[in-house]
Amino acid sequence: MFEQVFESLRKATETSIQMQQEMFKKWVSLWPVVPPFPPVGEPFVKFQKKWAEFAGDLARKQRETLEAQFSAGLKNIEEAFGLAGATNPEELRARTVELWQKSFESLRQLYDAQVRDFQGVVAKWTEFLGKGAA
Repeated sequence: MFEQVFESLRKATETSIQMQQEMFKKWVSLWPVVPPFPPVGEPFVKFQKKWAEFAGDLARKQRETLEAQFSAGLKNIEEAFGLAGATNPEELRARTVELWQKSFESLRQLYDAQVRDFQGVVAKWTEFLGKGAA
């Protein structure tokens, strides 16, 4: 039984990682290769500073999301080991269903947070490019 739980957790984790990689590829594809104005003088220095700030914020948000995901995963693993303490099959079933629901709720919250972060990044990036080009 634990093998099925761990296999499901492994598949969910792999899917989550694949989605994060795809989102990151999409984010990177939105970034221009060259700055929207020629690299001379003060405007270029301002662009570099804004770019560094933008990239740092993006990395911090990604780290926070990953930390939350790993914390939730560790908590679920601990709860999975706690299933062995069930005294009868009905209690085991109830605790397993509860763990399953918590796991998928955690994944849903993670994906919601990633979508919100992505929307925020796109809005910031659009604003950033709009000001940089003006």
